[in-house]
Amino acid sequence: MLTSGKIGLRARHADDIPVLRAELYDDVVNSARAEGGPWRPITPESKDPRLVVDDQEQGRVQFSVVELEGGTLIGTATLWDIDSHNRCAHIGLGLLPSTRGKGYGTDVVAALCHYGFVVRSLQRLQAETLSDNTAMLRSAERNGFVREGVLRSSAWVLGEFLDEVVLGLLAHEWKPAG
Repeated sequence: MLTSGKIGLRARHADDIPVLRAELYDDVVNSARAEGGPWRPITPESKDPRLVVDDQEQGRVQFSVVELEGGTLIGTATLWDIDSHNRCAHIGLGLLPSTRGKGYGTDVVAALCHYGFVVRSLQRLQAETLSDNTAMLRSAERNGFVREGVLRSSAWVLGEFLDEVVLGLLAHEWKPAG
């Protein structure tokens, strides 16, 4: 398990899936804002790749996020679109509603940076988020990410176009907590 601050990133367990489905993906507003596509319901038997991890897939690494104290599941974290040639990837996370606003996002981003830069030897990590997602913007910037641009009206979310912010962090700019 990778740890940072109050959280740990661990492998996805089968009993995580119903919680993540109910609290993140069945929430129409949260899912529509996070997924970059239209919301659709997920059947209980689904092998949806957002929930069920394919250990053979090389371009995506999915974690379950847990509180270190007690091991309670609090969300999901992903390193995706991993490009081994150019040594870059994207990061993403989703916290359960009851755990938001407690500083976990900053710790999750820090753990993803450690995984990307130290474990995978990547050169660049990137995050994209809606411009009104102040929690993600704050979590990324606290870990050294720099705003690189705004994609104007690039995300169709629940009936309106929203701007997205692109943030980047290079390995030599990263300062691990410690």
